[in-house]
Amino acid sequence: MRVLFQNTFFVGNTFACTTAITMKILLLRFSSIGDIVLTTPLARCLKQQLGAEVHFLTKQAFAPILTPNPHINRVFTFDKNLAEVLPALRREHYDWVLDLHHNLRSARVKWALGRPARAFDKLNIEKWLLVHTGINRLPDTHIVHRYMATAGHLGVRYDGQGLDYFIPDAEEVHLPALAPGLVTGNYIAFVIGANYATKRLPTDKIAAVCRRIGQPVLLLGGKAEQAAGAQIAAAAGSHVLDFCGRLSLHQSASVVRQAAKVATHDTGLMHIAAAFRKPVVSFWGNTVPAFGMYPLYPDGSDGSTIFEVPGLSCRPCSKIGYDRCPRGHFRCMNDLDAAAIGMALK
Repeated sequence: MRVLFQNTFFVGNTFACTTAITMKILLLRFSSIGDIVLTTPLARCLKQQLGAEVHFLTKQAFAPILTPNPHINRVFTFDKNLAEVLPALRREHYDWVLDLHHNLRSARVKWALGRPARAFDKLNIEKWLLVHTGINRLPDTHIVHRYMATAGHLGVRYDGQGLDYFIPDAEEVHLPALAPGLVTGNYIAFVIGANYATKRLPTDKIAAVCRRIGQPVLLLGGKAEQAAGAQIAAAAGSHVLDFCGRLSLHQSASVVRQAAKVATHDTGLMHIAAAFRKPVVSFWGNTVPAFGMYPLYPDGSDGSTIFEVPGLSCRPCSKIGYDRCPRGHFRCMNDLDAAAIGMALK
């Protein structure tokens, strides 16, 4: 720990000084969008409670999520070769490395730096038990609190203020430029993407939900969702506007921030919506909220409505996801009630 002495003076016959303790802390989380957004309370609390200099190491593709964050002083990145960034990290002489990824690559970073380190508990055994045996030994604890525990020995405590997400001014979306008549709060943002097919509603069910919504619906997704977005918009009606593959992540976040409500799968924009305190209607297929990654709001508030099919013996079938349902029936999504979802989005 580095200690800086400032304002040395005498009070009567007593020597006195004020001290400022500046800790330099490195956070490790390499991917992905949602997981990185979920680290933001820890970065904020380290900055506000300790006055720490907070650095972050992540994959290059995810740096834009972190660089606008005022609680993070510096972002280090790598693409494929982690070794390229290690010399620069060694020169920082961190007081602590807080490992929020906890895998072999993050262990390599900690070993290379040789600095004091803590890692969060991934609860892999408990997740394996739930997926493979149906036995639930998971604590009723959000992953944010497990991230926070890595700094508990420093006296840092969760402040109850939820998640953060910061959009650069240049990436804010002017809604009338997207479509005439769009204004803040008069539409639903529908996030149709997710990394795995078993975390996504079928396109025909999304279209069925959209037909039940009596206000504009903006479809959000990446290039991978362009075909599905076009299909849904064509089937659901003229009030459904397809922006899949047309907006950056920050621009999509801006659309989410200005929406009345957000419909989403278990994916990164779900957590971004929660960071903006938006009402979130989420759909859960092969994953379950019990894994501890449901929408997190500031203490005392909750804008989350969760749709899932309870009682399925095959669910959860994975802690991540599959390209197709292992059983072939995909009941975890097919059995969700489109009419009930539509009502929740009114």
